[in-house]
Amino acid sequence: KPDCFVLLWLHLKLIRVYESQNKWVAHSALANNITNSTEDEENTVAFPDHLYSQASKASAEGKLSFAVHILQEVSALFEEDQSSSSWQEVTVENFLNVVNKQTDELHSCVSHSHMKKRNTKLHLYFKRLSNEILAKMGHSADAWELIRREVKDCLMKADHLVSSLLLPN
Repeated sequence: KPDCFVLLWLHLKLIRVYESQNKWVAHSALANNITNSTEDEENTVAFPDHLYSQASKASAEGKLSFAVHILQEVSALFEEDQSSSSWQEVTVENFLNVVNKQTDELHSCVSHSHMKKRNTKLHLYFKRLSNEILAKMGHSADAWELIRREVKDCLMKADHLVSSLLLPN
């Protein structure tokens, strides 16, 4: 197994990379004008916070497994049609490269028994993002902006879990 503490340190860079790659929307003008609050409420899919709560109480391997599952689901979500988004293709490719590399590296720190069972409720959350936001909104730029915000929140949760493993008890 690789040195998992080195990999954990690398994971901490994921959010920073996401933030730097977060120039997907043509600056803040589109992000600020994309939807009003009523539309946001109609077009949201609540993250299953109880899963995060459970993961935060899990073993180190359980936390890593949950983070890996989030990264895998994010990667799958971004395989969908983005032709209507306002993002540069190379930016999305760079983001996905980092997510996939991080997924592989963190996955190597988790035993096969922790990874073989898919987190069904987490998967269903991402499936709802795909069906209830992207598909219903025709994979529009507005839909992808909502997805970007949701993914940012998910990555922050994954980062918090992994970061907690580096803090002294």
